Amino acid sequence: MRIHPAFLAPFVLLLPTQASSHFLMMEPTPTLVLDERGNPQKPEPCGGTTHGSTPASNVVTPVRGGTQLHIKVMETVYHPGHYRIALAADATGLPEDPETVTRNTEKGPFSVSAKIDKNPKPPVLVDGLFAHAERFPSGHIWETDVRIPNIDCENCTLQVIQWMAEHGYNPEGGYTYHHCAELKISADPALPRDQGWAGKK
Repeated sequence: MRIHPAFLAPFVLLLPTQASSHFLMMEPTPTLVLDERGNPQKPEPCGGTTHGSTPASNVVTPVRGGTQLHIKVMETVYHPGHYRIALAADATGLPEDPETVTRNTEKGPFSVSAKIDKNPKPPVLVDGLFAHAERFPSGHIWETDVRIPNIDCENCTLQVIQWMAEHGYNPEGGYTYHHCAELKISADPALPRDQGWAGKK
Protein backbone atom coordinates (compact mmCIF):
# COMPACT_ATOMS: atom_id res chain seq x y z
CA MET A 1 0.00 0.00 0.00
CA ARG A 2 1.39 3.39 -0.98
CA ILE A 3 0.77 6.11 1.58
CA HIS A 4 1.19 9.79 0.82
CA PRO A 5 1.84 12.56 3.34
CA ALA A 6 -1.45 13.59 4.89
CA PHE A 7 -0.59 14.08 8.56
CA LEU A 8 0.82 17.59 8.50
CA ALA A 9 0.29 19.52 11.73
CA PRO A 10 2.36 21.71 14.05
CA PHE A 11 2.75 18.82 16.47
CA VAL A 12 2.03 15.11 16.32
CA LEU A 13 0.94 13.62 19.65
CA LEU A 14 1.56 9.93 19.96
CA LEU A 15 0.89 7.10 22.36
CA PRO A 16 3.30 5.40 24.79
CA THR A 17 4.95 2.14 23.74
CA GLN A 18 8.33 0.44 23.80
CA ALA A 19 11.46 2.55 23.74
CA SER A 20 13.48 1.09 20.89
CA SER A 21 13.08 1.46 17.16
CA HIS A 22 14.80 0.78 13.90
CA PHE A 23 14.09 1.33 10.24
CA LEU A 24 15.74 0.07 7.10
CA MET A 25 16.02 2.32 4.06
CA MET A 26 15.25 0.11 1.05
CA GLU A 27 14.85 2.62 -1.81
CA PRO A 28 16.89 4.44 -2.89
CA THR A 29 20.05 2.55 -1.95
CA PRO A 30 21.53 3.99 1.27
CA THR A 31 25.05 5.37 1.43
CA LEU A 32 26.09 2.87 4.12
CA VAL A 33 26.05 -0.92 4.28
CA LEU A 34 23.31 -1.76 6.80
CA ASP A 35 22.21 -4.85 8.70
CA GLU A 36 18.71 -6.34 8.47
CA ARG A 37 17.36 -3.84 11.02
CA GLY A 38 18.92 -0.84 9.32
CA ASN A 39 21.78 -0.40 11.76
CA PRO A 40 23.89 1.60 12.34
CA GLN A 41 21.46 4.54 12.18
CA LYS A 42 21.66 6.65 15.35
CA PRO A 43 24.14 9.50 14.74
CA GLU A 44 22.94 12.47 12.72
CA PRO A 45 22.84 13.32 9.93
CA CYS A 46 23.21 9.96 8.13
CA GLY A 47 23.61 7.17 10.68
CA GLY A 48 26.76 5.10 10.82
CA THR A 49 28.96 5.16 13.89
CA THR A 50 30.59 8.01 15.74
CA HIS A 51 34.02 6.63 14.82
CA GLY A 52 33.12 6.26 11.11
CA SER A 53 33.85 2.55 10.71
CA THR A 54 30.71 1.61 8.72
CA PRO A 55 31.54 0.62 5.12
CA ALA A 56 30.02 2.74 2.34
CA SER A 57 27.78 1.23 -0.33
CA ASN A 58 29.37 3.50 -2.98
CA VAL A 59 26.01 3.65 -4.77
CA VAL A 60 24.89 6.91 -6.39
CA THR A 61 21.30 6.90 -7.68
CA PRO A 62 20.70 8.84 -10.92
CA VAL A 63 17.54 10.98 -10.89
CA ARG A 64 15.97 13.32 -13.46
CA GLY A 65 15.14 16.69 -11.93
CA GLY A 66 11.44 17.42 -11.67
CA THR A 67 10.46 13.74 -11.47
CA GLN A 68 9.16 11.54 -8.67
CA LEU A 69 11.60 9.43 -6.65
CA HIS A 70 10.27 6.30 -4.97
CA ILE A 71 10.97 6.10 -1.24
CA LYS A 72 10.62 2.74 0.52
CA VAL A 73 11.46 2.02 4.14
CA MET A 74 10.83 -0.90 6.45
CA GLU A 75 10.08 -0.25 10.12
CA THR A 76 11.96 -3.24 11.46
CA VAL A 77 11.07 -2.53 15.10
CA TYR A 78 7.74 -0.78 15.69
CA HIS A 79 7.61 2.63 17.32
CA PRO A 80 5.08 5.49 17.10
CA GLY A 81 6.36 8.55 15.30
CA HIS A 82 6.78 10.01 11.84
CA TYR A 83 9.33 10.43 9.06
CA ARG A 84 10.87 13.41 7.28
CA ILE A 85 12.73 13.64 3.97
CA ALA A 86 15.30 16.32 3.13
CA LEU A 87 17.72 17.03 0.29
CA ALA A 88 20.96 19.02 0.32
CA ALA A 89 24.07 19.48 -1.78
CA ASP A 90 25.95 17.57 0.91
CA ALA A 91 25.36 16.30 4.44
CA THR A 92 26.45 19.60 6.01
CA GLY A 93 23.41 21.30 4.48
CA LEU A 94 20.84 18.94 6.00
CA PRO A 95 18.44 20.33 8.63
CA GLU A 96 18.63 19.83 12.36
CA ASP A 97 16.65 16.96 13.86
CA PRO A 98 13.02 17.83 14.73
CA GLU A 99 12.39 20.10 17.69
CA THR A 100 11.10 17.80 20.44
CA VAL A 101 8.87 18.33 23.47
CA THR A 102 9.82 15.99 26.32
CA ARG A 103 8.57 14.88 29.72
CA ASN A 104 10.70 13.95 32.71
CA THR A 105 10.76 10.34 33.91
CA GLU A 106 12.78 8.33 36.41
CA LYS A 107 14.88 7.21 33.42
CA GLY A 108 15.43 10.74 32.16
CA PRO A 109 13.63 12.77 29.46
CA PHE A 110 11.22 10.95 27.12
CA SER A 111 9.90 12.39 23.86
CA VAL A 112 6.25 13.48 23.72
CA SER A 113 5.81 15.34 20.43
CA ALA A 114 7.82 16.87 17.61
CA LYS A 115 7.33 19.98 15.57
CA ILE A 116 6.18 19.30 12.00
CA ASP A 117 6.40 21.95 9.29
CA LYS A 118 3.08 22.23 7.42
CA ASN A 119 4.80 24.02 4.53
CA PRO A 120 8.33 22.61 4.34
CA LYS A 121 10.98 24.65 2.59
CA PRO A 122 14.44 23.70 1.31
CA PRO A 123 16.18 21.59 2.36
CA VAL A 124 13.08 19.67 3.59
CA LEU A 125 11.06 17.90 0.89
CA VAL A 126 8.27 16.52 3.08
CA ASP A 127 7.60 16.52 6.83
CA GLY A 128 5.18 14.54 8.99
CA LEU A 129 5.34 11.56 6.64
CA PHE A 130 3.81 8.20 7.70
CA ALA A 131 2.69 9.64 11.06
CA HIS A 132 1.36 6.75 13.14
CA ALA A 133 0.49 5.71 16.67
CA GLU A 134 -1.21 2.38 15.98
CA ARG A 135 0.75 -0.78 16.72
CA PHE A 136 1.63 -3.05 13.81
CA PRO A 137 3.99 -6.01 13.38
CA SER A 138 7.68 -5.39 12.89
CA GLY A 139 8.62 -5.37 9.23
CA HIS A 140 5.93 -2.89 8.18
CA ILE A 141 6.66 -1.24 4.81
CA TRP A 142 6.11 2.47 4.19
CA GLU A 143 6.23 3.77 0.60
CA THR A 144 5.67 7.06 -1.19
CA ASP A 145 6.94 9.13 -4.11
CA VAL A 146 8.54 12.54 -3.62
CA ARG A 147 9.23 15.13 -6.28
CA ILE A 148 12.91 15.90 -6.74
CA PRO A 149 13.58 19.57 -7.52
CA ASN A 150 14.65 20.40 -11.05
CA ILE A 151 18.32 21.15 -10.42
CA ASP A 152 21.74 19.87 -11.40
CA CYS A 153 23.53 18.20 -8.52
CA GLU A 154 26.37 15.78 -9.10
CA ASN A 155 26.22 14.20 -5.65
CA CYS A 156 23.31 15.43 -3.52
CA THR A 157 22.46 13.88 -0.17
CA LEU A 158 18.91 12.65 0.39
CA GLN A 159 18.13 12.16 4.07
CA VAL A 160 15.28 10.07 5.52
CA ILE A 161 14.80 10.28 9.28
CA GLN A 162 12.42 8.65 11.75
CA TRP A 163 11.37 10.65 14.80
CA MET A 164 10.05 8.58 17.74
CA ALA A 165 7.62 9.36 20.55
CA GLU A 166 7.95 7.92 24.06
CA HIS A 167 11.64 7.33 23.43
CA GLY A 168 14.47 7.99 25.85
CA TYR A 169 17.21 10.41 24.86
CA ASN A 170 20.05 8.77 22.97
CA PRO A 171 23.37 10.67 23.15
CA GLU A 172 24.21 9.59 19.59
CA GLY A 173 20.96 10.55 17.91
CA GLY A 174 18.52 12.13 20.33
CA TYR A 175 15.01 10.93 19.49
CA THR A 176 15.72 10.36 15.80
CA TYR A 177 17.19 7.65 13.55
CA HIS A 178 18.86 8.56 10.28
CA HIS A 179 19.62 7.23 6.80
CA CYS A 180 20.95 8.91 3.66
CA ALA A 181 21.30 8.15 -0.03
CA GLU A 182 23.46 9.86 -2.65
CA LEU A 183 21.68 11.19 -5.74
CA LYS A 184 23.03 12.42 -9.07
CA ILE A 185 20.36 14.86 -10.23
CA SER A 186 20.25 16.05 -13.84
CA ALA A 187 17.90 18.95 -14.52
CA ASP A 188 15.25 18.56 -17.21
CA PRO A 189 15.88 21.42 -19.68
CA ALA A 190 12.21 21.38 -20.68
CA LEU A 191 11.16 22.38 -17.15
CA PRO A 192 11.83 25.57 -15.18
CA ARG A 193 14.58 25.37 -12.61
CA ASP A 194 13.51 25.15 -8.97
CA GLN A 195 14.76 28.02 -6.86
CA GLY A 196 16.14 27.76 -3.35
CA TRP A 197 17.86 24.41 -3.78
CA ALA A 198 21.65 24.47 -3.59
CA GLY A 199 22.90 22.00 -6.18
CA LYS A 200 26.55 21.41 -6.93
CA LYS A 201 28.46 20.35 -10.00
